[in-house]
Amino acid sequence: MDRLDCIQSFVRVVEAGSFSAVARELNTSQPTISKQIAALEAYLDVQLLARSTRKLQLTQEGERFFEHCQELLDAAAAAEASVGQRQKPVGTLRVSCPVAFGQHQVMPYVKDFLDRYPDIKLDLTLSDRFIDLVEAGTDLAIRIGQVNDPTLITHHLGFTHRVTIGATTYFRKHPEPQTPGELVNHNCIVYTRLATGNEWHFQQQTGGTVQVIAKGNLQTDNSTIIREAVLSGLGVAVCPVWLFGDLLNSDSLRIVLKDYQPVPLPIHVVYRRGRFIPAKVRCFIEYLTNEFKLNPWVSDCGVNQST
Repeated sequence: MDRLDCIQSFVRVVEAGSFSAVARELNTSQPTISKQIAALEAYLDVQLLARSTRKLQLTQEGERFFEHCQELLDAAAAAEASVGQRQKPVGTLRVSCPVAFGQHQVMPYVKDFLDRYPDIKLDLTLSDRFIDLVEAGTDLAIRIGQVNDPTLITHHLGFTHRVTIGATTYFRKHPEPQTPGELVNHNCIVYTRLATGNEWHFQQQTGGTVQVIAKGNLQTDNSTIIREAVLSGLGVAVCPVWLFGDLLNSDSLRIVLKDYQPVPLPIHVVYRRGRFIPAKVRCFIEYLTNEFKLNPWVSDCGVNQST
């Protein structure tokens, strides 16, 4: 029995709450993970996990052992990273980010990043929901909006600057709104993953903010669907500028309410607090930070939205 392998499997089973999830993550079978935990319990002569058909639960002894195991694995990772080849970024890097943001703002950098760090294998998960990094075994995630989770460390990457936008074909049939209040006369396409829901917040050029309740016949939790709905002429939406890119300067789209800018949303990369930070994580954060400073779609300065 390799005790360190068994301990690693035990920690991940506790974090993920599932033998099968850890088996998939480690590219092995569920019986193999079960045997490792059983071997560890036999070696310690104590029950670590109370198993039921619905969930796994740590015993009192398991709770104490789990805390020490986390410290042990962090110390082992730090020791390995301090010498030889382990100082280089290496291994599988598991990253989660929103779907459209990943497609439009992360994927263009992937090849260059992997060319620079050939010993890294990138496992990129695209999802508009906020996943639990511990449960999913994810190294880091890109989040758009405020992050209020005290268990996570946040690193600022830039801003998602937004516009109120619709297709030219839509505005041929509907007069352009001159104030946010006039949006009540429009079919608003709502992105439901916003923390503010269907309440749209605008900053006035003269100062102050305005809030309106957006109503329409389509709402979705996927920003790619928002993009397609706008392009089809279905209605008006508040969208990130990067969602349309150079199409913002085309005749097919029209930005409205230019005196009322939607409140920008911060972009952060987040990772677990209190865990050893491998070189593969540090280099990815440094790389994106440097590249995003030069990217007008997400930099702190933003793009010219006067189109």
